[in-house]
This record gives sequence, C-alpha cells and structure tokens, in this order.
Amino acid sequence: MQGLTTKRFAPLDFLGKGSLPERVLALTLGEEAPPGVPGCAREWQQLAEGLRGVEVSGLRVVVLGGGTGLSKAVGGDSRRPEWRQNPFTGLKEIFPHLCSLVCVTDDGGSTGEMLKDFPLIGLGDLRHVLLASVRSINLKNQYHLNPAQAAEVAALLHGIFNLRFTVPPESAEQLWKKSGTAPERLPAPMAGYLSDLMRRLFTDQRMKAALQRPQCLGNLLIAAAVYGKLPSFFRTAELIANQKRLQHAVLEGISDLALAIGAGRNAVLPCTVTPAQLQVLYSNGVQVTGEAKAGLAERGWPVEQVSVRFVEEPLLPDEAADQLRRADIIILAPGSLYTSIIPILQVPGLAELIRSSSAMKLLVANIWVQQGETDATLDVPEKRFHVSDLIRAYDSNIPGGIQGLFSHVLTLDLADIPGSVLQNYAIEKKEPIYVDSEQVRALGFEPVQARIFSRELLRQENIVQHDPAALALAVRALWGLRAGGFLISPLPPTFRAKPVHSGTVSICPDRLLPCIRHEEISRIVSNLNFRQISLLTEQPKELEPSERDQLIAAVIEIIWRHPDIHPAHLGAVRGISLVSSARWSRSQQWDNIFSFYDPEDGCLKIRQDQTEDAARLEMPLLVAIGQSLLGNYCAEKHLEPIFFQERQIGRIYWLTVRDQQDLNGFLSSEQLDAYLQLAQMSRPDRRKRLYARTVNGEDGFLPPGLLFGLLFAWYLDNRFAPSIDRMMSMMKSGTSALVAKQAETVRRQEKQIAFFREHVFRSRIS
Repeated sequence: MQGLTTKRFAPLDFLGKGSLPERVLALTLGEEAPPGVPGCAREWQQLAEGLRGVEVSGLRVVVLGGGTGLSKAVGGDSRRPEWRQNPFTGLKEIFPHLCSLVCVTDDGGSTGEMLKDFPLIGLGDLRHVLLASVRSINLKNQYHLNPAQAAEVAALLHGIFNLRFTVPPESAEQLWKKSGTAPERLPAPMAGYLSDLMRRLFTDQRMKAALQRPQCLGNLLIAAAVYGKLPSFFRTAELIANQKRLQHAVLEGISDLALAIGAGRNAVLPCTVTPAQLQVLYSNGVQVTGEAKAGLAERGWPVEQVSVRFVEEPLLPDEAADQLRRADIIILAPGSLYTSIIPILQVPGLAELIRSSSAMKLLVANIWVQQGETDATLDVPEKRFHVSDLIRAYDSNIPGGIQGLFSHVLTLDLADIPGSVLQNYAIEKKEPIYVDSEQVRALGFEPVQARIFSRELLRQENIVQHDPAALALAVRALWGLRAGGFLISPLPPTFRAKPVHSGTVSICPDRLLPCIRHEEISRIVSNLNFRQISLLTEQPKELEPSERDQLIAAVIEIIWRHPDIHPAHLGAVRGISLVSSARWSRSQQWDNIFSFYDPEDGCLKIRQDQTEDAARLEMPLLVAIGQSLLGNYCAEKHLEPIFFQERQIGRIYWLTVRDQQDLNGFLSSEQLDAYLQLAQMSRPDRRKRLYARTVNGEDGFLPPGLLFGLLFAWYLDNRFAPSIDRMMSMMKSGTSALVAKQAETVRRQEKQIAFFREHVFRSRIS
C-alpha cells in the first residue's frame, strides 16, 4: 500500500506500451492520445507538433542501401506507376542535405543486359534511386517552376527512366515518343541535356550493341552520361586499362545527370566505382556468384557468408567518404539483407568511417522474410528470421563486426497489422520478420517499434509496406529526442557473436569482367559446330541458319546466367549435336538425362525435344557441359559380372584412365584421381590408372561421368538435379545423429562439394 500510494506517474506513462521513444513516436505519427488523463491533451499535442517540426534543414543525412528499399526510404518506389501521383515524399523532402550511397553489385534484369557490353558497375539500383531523389524544391529553383509544374516534370521523368523495350529503337525521337513525353514538355535545359544523351545512344559506336538487347532507358542514359566524359576512341580494352579514368567518368556522369533531373549534385553516389560481383556461401559449402542468382535461389540452406569480389583494389569515392565524415544522421535502409547493405559495408574504409562518426545511426529493419536470404538461420535452419537474426547476419559478414555501425533499430510494430492480413501473406508464403526486443537489446542495440507502414495501402489493398513519409517523420522525431537528451542509449551487449568475415578485401584479377566474359562465351559458342542427327540422314547435317542462330543465342544466355561458368569450362567442347528421339540410343535405364558429352567428336549430344524452349534446354545443357570437363579421360570401361555358386550377385565397373599427357579435360591428373575416389571408384593398383567399383545385385549406380555432370548442374542451381539434392539433404542431419555408414557418406558429400568449389569453380572462401 505504501508503494502504491507514493507512486508518481508522468503523463507520458499513460501513452501506452513500449519504451519512451516508442510512445513518443506513436504520438508523433498520429496515434490518438488516451482519453481521461486530465490536463495532458494540450501538452501531448504540443509535443507531437514540436517533434514533427524539429529543425533539420541544416542536417547532413547519409542513407545506405540498394534498389527498392533505399528508393522507398528516400522518395518512394520510383518504379511503380503510382509514384507519379506522389513523387515528393520520404527523407528527401524533410532533409535537404540528403545523400544516398548505393550498392552496385546488381546484375539482374536490364542491369545484367548492360553488363554484357559495358565494363561498369551495376547501374540499375542507381537509376532507381536517382529518380526517387528528384526534389520539388530543386525543380522549382533550377527551372523556375510552380508546384504543379514540378510534379508534372517528375511524372514525365518517371516515364523516361522506366521505359523498357525489347525491340531495338530506331531513333532518339522514337524513344521520346515511347516514353510518353516530348522534349518541349520539359524545361529547356533539362530537355537539351536528356536529348544529347539519347542522341549519343545512336551516334556513339560504343553504345550501339546495348540497343540491340532488352533494356531500360534509364540505365542507358546513365551509361551515356558516363561515356560522354570519355574520349570516343576509348573502347572496352582501353577502359579496362584506364580504370581510374573510367571511375572518375562514372562519378562525373552520375553527378551531372542527378543535377539535370533535379536530384542535386552528389545526392546519389555509388558506394564504389570498382566493378564487383557478389558471392554467397551457403552452410553446405556451395558458393555461387551473382546477386540475381542469390535472390532467386531455393537452396534450402542458410547463408553462411557473403563476399564481394572486386576486379581490382576497390575505390571508395572521395565524395562518399566526405559525406560520411560530415553526416549528422546515418541510416541503413531496409532492403535485401545480403545484396544491399552488406556489400556496401565491405568496401574498404567505409565501415570504419561510420564507426568513427558521432552521428545518430539507425538501422531500418526489413518487414518480410526474403526467399533464399532470410528464410533460414544458421542456428536453427527451420526457424524463421527475427530482427536479432538480421543483426547477427550483419555481424558475421561485415569486416570488424556490427558494433558502432548503428545504435537503434527502427522496426515495424506487427501488433498494428490485422491478423487477417498476415494470414493472407502466409497463404502467399510470405512471413514477417518478427521483433524480438530482448534479444536485440542483448546484442547491444535499442529497438524502436513504430507505425512506419503505409496505412493507406493497408486500408485499401491489405498491403504492408514501409511508408516513406512516416519513416522520414520517425527519423525526424528521433533526432528531436536525441537533441533533447531523451533518446535511450543501448545497454552494453550481453552477447557478442564472433565475426565470420575475415575483414580482408577480396580482389580477384583472374575473374573476368562480365562484359569480357560475355564476349568470350559468345565467341566460343558462335564458333561451335551445330548439327542435327535424325532418321532422315545417315550423317549429321548442319542446322538451318535460323535454327542455328536461335540455338546459339539460347546457349549463350544460359551460360551467361551462371557467372561461375568460366569460358575455360568450354575448352573441350567442339560442337552441339541435336539428336532426334528416334536416333537417341543412350540407355535411360537408370536416369532421365537426355544429354551427354561425346569425347569421340567433342560434341554435346542433346535430344532434340529438349531444345524446344530455353527453360527445358538449361538442365541437359549444364549436365553435358559438366561432363565435358572430364574430356577424354576414359580410355576403356566395362562391366564385369560377379558370380557366386553360379549365380550372379553383382558387377564390377572397371575404368581405365588415359595417361596424363593424353588428357584434354579441365582437371589435372591429380584432380581427376581425387574426383574418381570421391565418386567411390577405388584404385586397386596405384601403379596403374585402373579404377573399379563394385555394384551389388541389380542395383543401378551413377557412372563417374554422369555424376560429374549432375554435380556440376546441381552446384550451379540445385533445382536442375533433384536426385543430387535429395542425396545431399542427408548433410542436414549432422554426422552425430547418423549411423557410421551415413556419417561416412556425409563426409564424402562435403568433400565433393569442396572439390567442386575449389577445383572446378575455383572459388576461395574469405
């Protein structure tokens, strides 16, 4: 009674649940104050209005991320059609001195098409954020527009930057027309600048090849702005040899374009101007290259480590470093965990600049689990992701760990989302990332839950997304609390994860730039012999030119989609033969693989019905390419029956390997020997190149050539070899839970994966 009668309450105690910042943010973001608290309504209203109007015009804000998440935070998702109705929102409208540092490892979609022709960083996320950064005040001041005219210009820019085409355009005039606008509808200086860029697409010989591919006009405009800063005689070879000059041209071109469209000079900067590719290592030991592949992966294994492979010593732009040094607020935007924030923070020197800053540092957590990235955890693979799992993933993949990179985690309060809406998402196999506040605090960070979702989208379409305006207002209010000394500082961590990332920069000069790789693949495939084998002809005949061209394009595209396939992997391939079903003589008793490599003529033999569409062709093509890496390794092979008391009880598969000087495959003699033993081929006499394997009864087995092809395809994408995927799933049980024979099998599988990673795809783990 004494405690209850002497207890004193502050008015903010009546504002509901959560920490002080959470209660204040709820009020600031429009939540109604509780009734029946005498004398507080006016003060609460004044507090909310005060935080909504905190002076921030002089603050310097840096926000880091990639693609949709960063775009949405800065000024809304500029790819969506509805952006045209509300282009001036988000952080850019509250914080005039805003700079976005953008991830540049994107390699999918139209950005991937650009990488086929230009030795540049990924441009797609830059395009997305550039358009989202267009500010009303800049358009009005630069071009003397009224608010309505500024909004119209932003809508017209949306049509230009998001124009996509699959049929090559004939002229700059046609591009203007397809974008839904005309130069005269834009301010004259802007129209003149954009017209010059569009004309360059048709007059600069270096740009013409890109126009023949499916493209997004915004990406092409960035490339044109960059190439406008370079001498016309600088082709790909000269640009690769003059990386520093190319990198400066990238920064100058992006800066000029940002200024012209009203985003502001240095409003958008790449985190680095050094070309790089993402590599993802899964917990089963498979390591694959490519951001697009990571986003589409269905590996079923947690991500263990993410690395960025730079083609040379990476350069952090001076402009980006200067922005971080002067920043008052640093924000890690929501977005793809492994393909947006982590690649940025692996740029040497960048994370150290953030740690040394006295700015207010925020992490804005994702809302939804992302397939292939945040749908499994290392500790408990079947468990879904929580916010603490996100933080641990950052900690494991950023040089030096996560401490000092942010102090507060701004998250969505799922209690505000109706259960029926979450159920609808669950039906679509989308799950929220749950907030586990105590675990976040144990890691040394303070969670702040707030209604930073779009209430309008929730009400009208039952969609849950970050609301750019609410997010910007929440950041403003948190700054106000910090300035007043009311922002709770996190407690010291009670748990500290050991970083997995070594902290060293991964530079891979032996890895080809994507444009060089595409050029090499195209040259090799175009020079192959393409033939058809059918009942109508005794001898193979050449394909018709149109069929040949179509098949060449399909093969190049399939190989391109798998960045881990090096042109050297095609060294033993001399051609591709399409075999009719009637002439297909290969036994399918033990498998349904309708392709193989024939060392007699060096051709990939593929049953013709597998080439009816590219999606169907991909698996047999990859399996056959994989088999070709063994080349002509087999000098002789045969099955010998085993009898006991006149009854056959099994067979021995005998394999004689050619002498080292006669081998023409991808592997060395030692590597070939190691693989055959992993394929359970024993070597009775080390002095001879003779291998054997016993097969019980009528059991089937995978010959080493076919197994190699299947493992090759499975490593690149497990969906192409479900039988291998099922076999490898035993690894999930852990050797301690298995009987001795199973444990031995698991160890062999782990060695097989390591063999392909290190010797076939030649990947290194940082």
